[in-house]
Amino acid sequence: MRLGAQGVSDTTVLALAAGEGGADAVAELSAFQRLKNRMLIRGVVTEARSASHPGAALAARAYGLLADLEVEAGEEVERVLRYPAVGAWAWRTYRSLRSGNGTSDDPAQLGAPAVVAAVRARIACRVRLPVRDGAIMLPSLGRLTLPEGAEETVDITVRPDADGAELEAAGLTVRVRPRGDRPGWQALRGLRVTPGFEPVVDDLDPYRWSAKEVAEPRLDPGRLRAWGTHLDDAWRVLAAHHATVAEEVRLTVSVLTPVKAPKRGQNSATSRETFGTVAMSDPWHGVGLAATFAHEIQHAKLTALTEAIPLTLPDDGSRHYAPWRDDPRPVYGLLQGSYAYLGVAEFWRRQHRFERDAEAFRARVELARWRRAAYAVTGTLLASGGLNERGEEFVARMRKTLEECAAEPVDSAAESQARREAERHLDAWRRRNPGFRANGWPHTGP
Repeated sequence: MRLGAQGVSDTTVLALAAGEGGADAVAELSAFQRLKNRMLIRGVVTEARSASHPGAALAARAYGLLADLEVEAGEEVERVLRYPAVGAWAWRTYRSLRSGNGTSDDPAQLGAPAVVAAVRARIACRVRLPVRDGAIMLPSLGRLTLPEGAEETVDITVRPDADGAELEAAGLTVRVRPRGDRPGWQALRGLRVTPGFEPVVDDLDPYRWSAKEVAEPRLDPGRLRAWGTHLDDAWRVLAAHHATVAEEVRLTVSVLTPVKAPKRGQNSATSRETFGTVAMSDPWHGVGLAATFAHEIQHAKLTALTEAIPLTLPDDGSRHYAPWRDDPRPVYGLLQGSYAYLGVAEFWRRQHRFERDAEAFRARVELARWRRAAYAVTGTLLASGGLNERGEEFVARMRKTLEECAAEPVDSAAESQARREAERHLDAWRRRNPGFRANGWPHTGP
């Protein structure tokens, strides 16, 4: 398979440091992530062979099939290789092979992306794949549940038809079409939002999320419809008032993964392993989901950037107060949080003008609280000694954007409420972490 080369330009770094970046920036970051996935996949095949892993031969065969498919259906091979769960599988499997820890991450599972590419390209093939918990997951397509008594590895035969393909494995035959479940087959479902943005709701793949204990099982139809409704509402908000965020989300986010909600509030996250995935608990309403996207796209961008260009020095063990977390944070975690909340502050700077009554007041409180918090943390970062030269330049540019954000007028009632909430968080943090000092807090600028 082709590898090529990809970097991140100085122009993109500067645009990202300002808090946004837009289509050109996320295109560069996405290209770097695709290259990383391809290198990891090749690494899986090489390491499996070096370790004499039982699945090495099947992995090599699958790699060869992907290379052949790429000649005829390069777009479909590219599509499946950039799927977030494929990247997570490649990363975990490569690490386990390198460390020799003998986990269940099997290099022979590389055959699953090959099957997906063949189905989508309508190309006949036969692939031997390992069976996991009585099933075979085809990333981005769905899960094939085999009859009881299936062997540990089985052949899957792909026979194209006019609507998709017929799959045969271990005596089971199913027709796989773009949508719809059948006996022995559960299809991953997409949410059609707008042309070019139809994220998959991945509630099946074992590699869909790094924290298995919080991943939700398959959504029932009612919950899925609610997700679709809130996503439509969120997209209208983003498209109308946050064009750059909307473009970054459309070009970056391909998967939504349901996770359990905390005892209070909601949960959302991105992961280094699954670039392109946003994990979240059930959304409540469109504006809140739009703010979640504004938050999480910042994490996704910064994670991708720092894989290409480090901004921090090796962790020296120092920990700091973050006004959005209950625990003391290392410099890299502090950088991630401040960058995300820069995006949140900018979201509410734009959005509060379009809210009414209690929602408008709440929006101004959010703006006042998070712009002050993110600005203060940039000061902590610059004084920490934990940033390299590029990191100091990056954070200094973030700080300038937050100074501009601070110029947005906010009424005294909203400012006062924001300060009260910030003070409550700081007091609770000090009680929870008596061995740590929150230097420089409470903060009163900019």
